[in-house]
Amino acid sequence: MTFSDVVEAVKSLSTDEKIEIQLLLQQYLREERREEIYQNFRAAQAELENGSLKFSSNIDELRKLIQE
Repeated sequence: MTFSDVVEAVKSLSTDEKIEIQLLLQQYLREERREEIYQNFRAAQAELENGSLKFSSNIDELRKLIQE
């Protein structure tokens, strides 16, 4: 099934069904974003544990770290 097939199928749904699809999509997107945040957290933890995570309060040093 292609994306355009899905769009056409959604267009043919009732208003209530479209609202339900909308709510489901919002939920799925939230879950995906949470997972992405969690994976970023795990990566940062690993960097901290292996000593590659760097901190600084100096703005010039922060800019330099971002460019690396």
